Amino acid sequence: MDMMMNMEIIPNWHPILVHFTIALLSVSVALFIAELFVRNRSWHKQLVTVARWNLWLGALSAIATVIAGFYAFNSVPHSSEHQHLAMLDHRVWALSTAALFVLLAIWSFSATLRGKADFKKKTNLIFVGLMTVAGLMLATTGYKGAELVYRHGLGVIPMQMNMAGGHNHSHGGHDHAGHDHGAETPEPSGGHDESSEHDHNGMPDMEMPDMEESGHDHGAHKH
Repeated sequence: MDMMMNMEIIPNWHPILVHFTIALLSVSVALFIAELFVRNRSWHKQLVTVARWNLWLGALSAIATVIAGFYAFNSVPHSSEHQHLAMLDHRVWALSTAALFVLLAIWSFSATLRGKADFKKKTNLIFVGLMTVAGLMLATTGYKGAELVYRHGLGVIPMQMNMAGGHNHSHGGHDHAGHDHGAETPEPSGGHDESSEHDHNGMPDMEMPDMEESGHDHGAHKH
């Protein structure tokens, strides 16, 4: 039940898929760069194989992520011009980055099928250079995607809804919603003060005897 409720909170599958895409492609970039420096090692071939598989799987994941991203672009509500411009900027970076990785994956996969996976030195440097550029673009795209959530608040349930009946945390502690423990409860404007409470409880007013005596005196003078 809790899992189903959490899935309803997530606006779409884009936040889930994007993490697999970033992880697979980042590992691929790192391994392709590393293989330039370990060509004389016995495990060089294994390292390149792992780098290729991460690239191929990452490219497939990127395609799914872009599709989910288009759905998010058209379904996540946004009200300000700044939010819309930030979404457009993120979309441009995402499409460019995904396109470059897909092309590199096709290049690598076709070369593997032809038995020419081991590029010549010059070709290999071009390939690794493009992979490095794609990796930097991936980092920029991920940063701009994070800005949409943490700076512009897209796809996030408003805090007012979360705080209803919950806790209002502050730097100096936390206050329970509807219960302010640090402030005194204000006395109603129509409430009773101490003197009125004494009057209603039957306590005599200290000035009453004087007023009564003065009343008798005046009556005596009149008679």
